[in-house]
Amino acid sequence: MKISDVRIRLVNKEDNKLKAVASITIDDCFVVHDIKVIESNEDAFIAMPSRKTNDGEYKDIAHPLNTETREELKKAILTAYYGELNK
Repeated sequence: MKISDVRIRLVNKEDNKLKAVASITIDDCFVVHDIKVIESNEDAFIAMPSRKTNDGEYKDIAHPLNTETREELKKAILTAYYGELNK
C-alpha cells in the first residue's frame, strides 16, 4: 500500500480537541475522507471515519486491519498535519 496523497483541513475551534480532518489517497486510486486529527494531553492521534448506530454507539466505516498499516496512516497524516500547522 502506498499513501499517494494526504490533504488536511484545519478546524479552528479553540476549546475543541478536534484539530483537523484529513483525506488520504491510497495507490492513486482509493480515497478515504473524514479521518479526524484529535489532540490529547500527551499527543495527537487519528480517528477513522465513523457513523452513529441506532443504539448510540459509533462504528468505524473504514479502518486498517493491522497495527503496521495504522501506524503508516498515523505517521503520514500527522506529518501532513504538523506541516500544515507550521505554514
